[in-house]
Amino acid sequence: MIKERRTTFEFFYLLLDLFMVSVSWISAYWFRFHSGIFSVEKGVPDFSVYLEHLWLIVLIWAFIFRILGLYTSKRLSSFYAQVSVILKANTVGIAILLALTYLGWGKTDPFSRLAFGWFWIFCNIFTILERALIQLVLRELRRRGYNLKYLLLVGQSNSAADFIKSVSKAKELGFVIIGILVTDDYEGEDFEGVPVLGKIQDLLDVITKYKVDTVVCSLPLSEMKNIADLVEVLSTTHVDVKIIPDLGGLLTVGGSIEEFDGLPIISIQESPIQGTERIVKRIFDLTLASIALVILSPVMLIIALVIKLTSKGPVFYSQERVTLDGTKFKIYKFRTMVTDSEKQGPGWTVKNDPRVTKVGRFLRKWSLDELPQLWNILKGDMSIVGPRPERPYFIKQFRQKIPSYMLRHKVPAGLTGLAQVNGYRGDTSIEERLKYDLLYLKNWSIFLDIKIILKTLISGIKNPQG
Repeated sequence: MIKERRTTFEFFYLLLDLFMVSVSWISAYWFRFHSGIFSVEKGVPDFSVYLEHLWLIVLIWAFIFRILGLYTSKRLSSFYAQVSVILKANTVGIAILLALTYLGWGKTDPFSRLAFGWFWIFCNIFTILERALIQLVLRELRRRGYNLKYLLLVGQSNSAADFIKSVSKAKELGFVIIGILVTDDYEGEDFEGVPVLGKIQDLLDVITKYKVDTVVCSLPLSEMKNIADLVEVLSTTHVDVKIIPDLGGLLTVGGSIEEFDGLPIISIQESPIQGTERIVKRIFDLTLASIALVILSPVMLIIALVIKLTSKGPVFYSQERVTLDGTKFKIYKFRTMVTDSEKQGPGWTVKNDPRVTKVGRFLRKWSLDELPQLWNILKGDMSIVGPRPERPYFIKQFRQKIPSYMLRHKVPAGLTGLAQVNGYRGDTSIEERLKYDLLYLKNWSIFLDIKIILKTLISGIKNPQG
């Protein structure tokens, strides 16, 4: 079993980490005083001074790395999460060194603050590269059948089915599912290709019989009330225990798990674009919208003149729409209809709509009436890519008739979107548009935005509704 080798692995990791920290300390000294890049007006300190204090550096880093959990097995965590912990650990270590110098450490032979800075940089580079190399080696070993963890599933939920599929695709993680225990009402010899080893009440017998490292509990939502009893039974064993909540249909968009004062908090509905990602998307929008406005300003000026010369009324048309988290804003368009187009009340534009002017029909056909929305993007009302904004009048109707419709407002409204590049714009199915909007929310990335923009430009901006 892998637990028998855990101590050896941890010791191996520790030795490699401390070797890299030692190399970083020596490299920082050499780079600061012997690289020729920096001035050494106060003279070059003897290398033995830095070498004599290496033992303290090693002790501090060993303590910090262990406290921050860098020797705890976290196969399901991404490498980026590990990098984040390494950066945090090295920063804490440098802070401790600076505090020690303030308290008098190194007064006889003062240490260079610049050397400390380079020590932090080298520490991050060397330890991250070392961890990346180890991870590559471990993944290859796991693909070849070494360093495996044997899992037992408990509960035949939808989440368990998803977990089985994910494990089968990620051989490099080294998970082997030996079987599953099911509820009394389940009939069958296997579940998603995993053999059924018995019922849930057979748990202790199965753990004793088979080589089990970890028990993964994923009971159906209807059976979650029994999870406390199950955990109590497992507390009498040596296995690791993990729980996959079978939230199923409860999860909508932006699902995640946070921690507050030691308490796990599961988010089942929130914007998928948070923090740094929102900043990146905003910078992306501002850059592209600014460039587009500069390039298209002559076209927009010509359109404005043609509208003014061919029909009575203002050049621009504004209308209340809804964007991120239900915020209302005024959307701008070139006017394409007669001025009293809604005297009978709000209504959809249909093919060959008599309210649309001749110039307006051309503008709508090629989506040129949407160009003023570049100003909405600069203002922050909209994004270049996102669900198309709708009017509050229609939203009141859709939210009552179409489940999950309001989730489309968990990201900023867009000038173009996944629904639009798939042909759903104008007088088309609201349900189909929503399907693509939610697909966009669940799979959002800046690369998806770029893909949609390119597809918009390549496939054209022609509106079949005219």
